[in-house]
Amino acid sequence: QVELVESGGGWVQPGNSLRLSCVASGRYAMGWYRQRPGKEREFVASITRQGGNKYHNMSVRGRFTITRDTGTTAYLHMNNLKVEDTAVYYCAVDVANNQLRQPDYWGQGIQVTVSS
Repeated sequence: QVELVESGGGWVQPGNSLRLSCVASGRYAMGWYRQRPGKEREFVASITRQGGNKYHNMSVRGRFTITRDTGTTAYLHMNNLKVEDTAVYYCAVDVANNQLRQPDYWGQGIQVTVSS
């Protein structure tokens, strides 16, 4: 069992920034997904176990950046937020692969609301 604790969500106005954090109970490939109102959960970004490679969905590329420290924490730096970024954001880990391919455990989800 891997425990994931997310933090950093909240409400911001369009164009502003927010940073999400996810602390895992071990070092794994990690990623972020989101579920926008009325839509299916979608991939946002991921980072390999050692942090050597990153992947971002085209919808957020250039605005969002995933990073990690040398331990077990991953971040999602969200810049120039748009109303359509409003969603519940979930952290995830893949315990079997160096790159996130199949999420095995999920964080509790954290609300990000972007509105005027």
